[in-house]
Amino acid sequence: MSFTLQGPVLEGALVRLEPLEPRHAVDLAVAVEEERSSYGFTWVPTAAEVEGYVDTQLGRAADGTVAPYVQVDRASGRAVGATAYLDPRSYLPGGGLSAVEVGFTWLASSAQGTGINAEAKYLLFRHAFEQWGVDRLDLKTDARNARSRAAIEGVGARFEGVLRSWSRSWAPGEEGRLRDSAMFSITAAEWPDRRTALEARIARALDRRGVPAP
Repeated sequence: MSFTLQGPVLEGALVRLEPLEPRHAVDLAVAVEEERSSYGFTWVPTAAEVEGYVDTQLGRAADGTVAPYVQVDRASGRAVGATAYLDPRSYLPGGGLSAVEVGFTWLASSAQGTGINAEAKYLLFRHAFEQWGVDRLDLKTDARNARSRAAIEGVGARFEGVLRSWSRSWAPGEEGRLRDSAMFSITAAEWPDRRTALEARIARALDRRGVPAP
């Protein structure tokens, strides 16, 4: 396809999504060493692995197949996690973007449950639907990851089913094995309602933290 993923800075009240750069490695190395029990089914680098992780993501960005971001907590100014657009797909004449996935997402323990995840998803979804004009946005996770599945449903994505042996397992001790993937999506027709619900959820998070609405 002719579409190359290239994500701009996306600014919210709680989080700023910045395209990943080598300078972010210092903050990410601190973020990954917080309490890690929520990463059981998701690969998150250790501090020693962060530089290699950044290099890998930037290599994918150079190919145009991934647009990697860091999630910057606006209150502290520190990068506290990562996310990305990936797997761009075009099904129509002209090469425009028909569908894209949001993934490679993780947050430091201290940033979880703060509203940052909801606002980051909102910014990514809004840009994909309203700027790129996608017809569909995908999310997926290990089918066993109940916490991740609940978080994905919480930002408005619809569960579509489980694809067996669909992708690489990131669970400890399962190197070289495949996992079953739970698949979720939001379509362009659903986006207006999902946008309204996410905006209400973000407003509640801003109120709890005493952050002025943008």
